[in-house]
Amino acid sequence: MWTALSRGTERLVYEGRVPERVRARMRAPAQEGDFPFPVKYGYCAVGRVMPDGPVVFALQPHQEAFASRPESLVPLPPDLPPRRALLAANMETALNGLWDSGAGPGDRVAVVGGGLVGLLAAHLAAGLPGAEVTLIDRDPARAGLARHLGLPFRLPAEAPGEADVVIHASAAAEGLALALDLAGEEACVTELSWYGDGEVAVPLGAAFHPRRLRLVSSQVGQVPAARRPRWDRRRRLLKALDLLRDPRLDALITEEVAFEALPAALPRLLARDAPGVCTAIRYQPAEIA
Repeated sequence: MWTALSRGTERLVYEGRVPERVRARMRAPAQEGDFPFPVKYGYCAVGRVMPDGPVVFALQPHQEAFASRPESLVPLPPDLPPRRALLAANMETALNGLWDSGAGPGDRVAVVGGGLVGLLAAHLAAGLPGAEVTLIDRDPARAGLARHLGLPFRLPAEAPGEADVVIHASAAAEGLALALDLAGEEACVTELSWYGDGEVAVPLGAAFHPRRLRLVSSQVGQVPAARRPRWDRRRRLLKALDLLRDPRLDALITEEVAFEALPAALPRLLARDAPGVCTAIRYQPAEIA
């Protein structure tokens, strides 16, 4: 069995920074306990239905075993390695964000923030025919991952402007300001970051109004309204798993930690500016690979 840290959200949970007025909405599907702490949290689990059942993905916390209703378990595609399937929840977030952004074929797309969600969103956008996608991050170490996925990479000072679509996923005020600056006339900036109880300055002066920019939020708890009559969460999750069949995405899992070592490792893994992208949590015995 495996689980994965969803670094941005779990950092806010770990720091006790889930605002009281949205605590019910931000509960994980199988969370135990109440915010701020202690809580059993997490939503990226892959394991085998015992004793010899299929390998499934589930929105379950970090734990050695769990009981779940069959309808809450999603079997993996036959050719999807279980370890890579850990990325499914974040792929859902990226897919939802791309839908919310309105990006289409031929668009010039800027993705600000090269964490897991930003990398996945840029990867999906690059699949649009003729799209010109640039990943922008202040950390030069993200350039290697971008190249591995076939994505152009730029530091903030080098980022190309006049984008048709901007996706922001850096969870930093500086990144949001850059995203607005890169947007072309009447373009949309889609905000994928969640700031918890933080207050973020949004530069709505300068060119924001004259250029008629739009700033919209994207949150994975709901399928975008235009798709909701046809898409439910299960269909979206199945599609997220299908989109993970690209073996290049294995590179986004940059570290493994044994479950028994997780309590001691969490302060390091959830520190701001911690290196790496996604941490896989390994359980013993490792029956699936």
